[in-house]
Amino acid sequence: MGRTVAVIGGGYGGASVAKALQAEADVVLIDPRDAFVNAAASLRALTRPEWAANMFFPFATLLTEGGRLVRDRAASVDPRGVTLASGGRVDADYLVLATGSSYAYPAKPGSDTVDEALDDLRRTHKELRGAGRVLILGAGPVGLELAGEIKEVWPDKRVTVVDPAADLLPGFEPAVVADLRRQLDERGIEVRLGTALAAPPATEPGRAGTFTAATTGGEEIAADIWFRAYGVRTNSDYLADGRLTTPDALGRVGVTESLNVAGHDHVYAVGDITDVAEAKMAGWATRHAEVVVENIRAQLNGERPTAVYRPQPYPMMLLPLGTRGGVGQLPTPDGPTAASPAMVAEYKGTDLFTGRFVAQFGPTA
Repeated sequence: MGRTVAVIGGGYGGASVAKALQAEADVVLIDPRDAFVNAAASLRALTRPEWAANMFFPFATLLTEGGRLVRDRAASVDPRGVTLASGGRVDADYLVLATGSSYAYPAKPGSDTVDEALDDLRRTHKELRGAGRVLILGAGPVGLELAGEIKEVWPDKRVTVVDPAADLLPGFEPAVVADLRRQLDERGIEVRLGTALAAPPATEPGRAGTFTAATTGGEEIAADIWFRAYGVRTNSDYLADGRLTTPDALGRVGVTESLNVAGHDHVYAVGDITDVAEAKMAGWATRHAEVVVENIRAQLNGERPTAVYRPQPYPMMLLPLGTRGGVGQLPTPDGPTAASPAMVAEYKGTDLFTGRFVAQFGPTA
């Protein structure tokens, strides 16, 4: 085909770009993993190991029209291509930065292979299964979703969620927050806001071992296992040399409304690595990908790219609490509206987007 599109990162946004353009250009997808990971399913995979294989989709079933996978990490990027950690090089006419972000396990796997990731989940499931009291540090969507998954499988476990923030889901509609509090109370999930630990627990996260942790307010919390549900980090170390652009203090890159990396009309970015003023969510990364695909396609055809991305002016979210409950905030022409538990279950909670990725990649093995 002659022109090469290098996509760095095979997550939600990067995989969408690679699939859409592989029939029109020489697409090279660069990712160290052997499969796409639907990270939205990771917490359920922890509590239901028989379900865990549903979160992995081989890249081979994505790249079926000439695209190719390079299993490696980007060490440096410049306007003309990618230098790999192995020392190799991928020259490209168009570049798409789609490396996303890292998050504490188990919200995102810590391994690059499916077999190792499944082994980790099975081990942690065994540790969790035998623990009667669970402490979760972080009352954001990840921590609360983890609590809901645990309580659906083991309703008798005592689950405590701790966060130094004063409010639950700041920025969301009061009706959404009130419904969330109601559902947490119904499940017996204790949420302590305005509370932090004076020191980290003595045990490793995800490892069983009884401990008592002191809070900064002088209280004590006893638990048998704990999990970290905070600490997102943008994956942009490969930009540290400044050969392409200089990330901001959060590791994010400046983009135009066309999602070009500022100063480069043939370099784009999607997902968590962008400085777009919105929550970092899989759904937005997929929308970014649609804009980037349209613009690169226009350039491949010798046309001027015209697609632009308009972020939502208010936060959106679907937060399942197991397969049947949860809360959400969705856009309407008149502003944000609360989603019912049934709607959250239908759109996300029942299968955590598995059906969407079966359509994109094909069935899991």
